[in-house]
Amino acid sequence: MKLSNAIVLITISTVAAFNPTSSVSNAVRTKAPFASRNQALVQPINLDGRKGNDQFALRSEASSDAVDSRGGAGALGGIDIPLMLYFLFWYVGNYYYNITNKLALRAAGGSTGFPMTISALQLGVGCIYALFMWVAPDARETPKVTVDDIIKMLPVAFCFMGAHSASVFALSAGAVSFGQIVKAAEPAFAAVLSQFVYKKQISKAKWMCLPIVIGGVILASVKELDFAVSALISACIANLFAAFKGNENKKLMETAGLKERMGSVGNQFALTTILGFLMSIPVVIAQEGHKLGQFVEIFKTNPAVSANLIASGLWFYGYNELSTMTLKKTGAVTQSVANTAKRVIVIVGVAIFLGESLDPLKLIGCAIGIGGVLLYSIIDQLVAKK
Repeated sequence: MKLSNAIVLITISTVAAFNPTSSVSNAVRTKAPFASRNQALVQPINLDGRKGNDQFALRSEASSDAVDSRGGAGALGGIDIPLMLYFLFWYVGNYYYNITNKLALRAAGGSTGFPMTISALQLGVGCIYALFMWVAPDARETPKVTVDDIIKMLPVAFCFMGAHSASVFALSAGAVSFGQIVKAAEPAFAAVLSQFVYKKQISKAKWMCLPIVIGGVILASVKELDFAVSALISACIANLFAAFKGNENKKLMETAGLKERMGSVGNQFALTTILGFLMSIPVVIAQEGHKLGQFVEIFKTNPAVSANLIASGLWFYGYNELSTMTLKKTGAVTQSVANTAKRVIVIVGVAIFLGESLDPLKLIGCAIGIGGVLLYSIIDQLVAKK
């Protein structure tokens, strides 16, 4: 019951966050320990150059650590308030990343513009933030990793870079909502890789859930007005990279003493981001190197590109770090419910904001696909209880 109450309250708070005029939103901002009543520092810039109605600023890990350090003091009626705030800002960060990312891509020419350059520079913005956190007083201890540790991290960083680049291209080629629906099918790719590449057995119950996921994605694609084969293929490639990253990360964390040398989850994500950014540079040169001069001119003259690119980079880094911290504090079932709720909020919320199609058949397919993902995530626990 406590978990249900927490998830309901988080969902209400998140929806309220997307409506700055609501009383619930005002209450959340008033009570949040590190929320500001002023306008956000990182705001989406519309194609006409005007700022959006973002009421949230990206918060540093130092603020998160301050909330976490209070531990049980934040509990209210059995509900972990700091954990709820992690969920809230994870959802908000993911929502605004998708908006600012799409606005930057649109302003730069969509899929025929500079998707690889934008995806790489988003990682670059995260690198600057990570480096700042290491040099800022009392912010974050620097990792004590060795050269051998860095070498072992390369497969994870490469898969991280590949997943991000493919996702950005998919979102540049089609609707954000459609890309997110296809990305929800990631468990199907993870199951195949785990079973046949990493030799990890997947239960029959999980295999039976996959047709539901795939069927939902197909149904959602039938009436997609912004359907593009390139978006579908790119989102599938992103899923493949993400599935590889998950398995490679598990192998990496089995390295003796690596957790201690990294020092924190934040350091692990920072190192992965820096390595991923360095690996993305050759991709940018190969794909868009011949027109980088044109991009520099657009970046300097069009605030819809420059402001949204920087904002999306900060939102991307922030929400990923927060999600890692959040999922580390929760169990498997809670993670599954949280990821499902986040996906629904992002798909519907971003589609409404950007004016994308929400055909009933698309929504039904979305519900079936995401419901199948949730069932896939918890089916083994449900079967074990019987």
